[in-house]
Amino acid sequence: MYYIPYPNYPVQLFHRFPIIPNELVQINQFGYYHPSPQGRAMSKDHGKQPYVVNIEEAAKKNKTFRTALWTGNHLQVTVMSIRVGEDIGLEVHPRTDQFLRIEEGQGIVQMGNSKNHLDFQKRVYEDDAIMVPAGKWHNIINIGNKPLKLYTIYAPPEHPFGTIHQTKADE
Repeated sequence: MYYIPYPNYPVQLFHRFPIIPNELVQINQFGYYHPSPQGRAMSKDHGKQPYVVNIEEAAKKNKTFRTALWTGNHLQVTVMSIRVGEDIGLEVHPRTDQFLRIEEGQGIVQMGNSKNHLDFQKRVYEDDAIMVPAGKWHNIINIGNKPLKLYTIYAPPEHPFGTIHQTKADE
């Protein structure tokens, strides 16, 4: 293990380039990585540009109902925070497949072929992944005692570039 003099982050060298876990980094004039001065902007849609983010950290730190982190031509990544006792809201995406991953909290996911017939129901917890096929009605309800933190991937994108919903009412 090596230490760089500023700011004394422990690093492992791979050839000339150290690896600093969980940091947005850039290479300095000596060829070493160091934390990027701009930090981790999570309230901006970084779509259509190369982007790397610790998605677990971004989801856990998010305080908005929904924020688009990255919107491309064929894919969109958003982070969500669902308040205690609230839900995402029963919805269907006719032409969009959806992937959701719970990072913190617990809930119930419901799915079905119509909004009046949700024949799939399962409890979900931290680290669970949920796949929602296009055309499937679905909802996630927070049944825990803290906000339900998750991220979701839509393919193709579902929301306009730069979407930020502070609360569910902002949708």
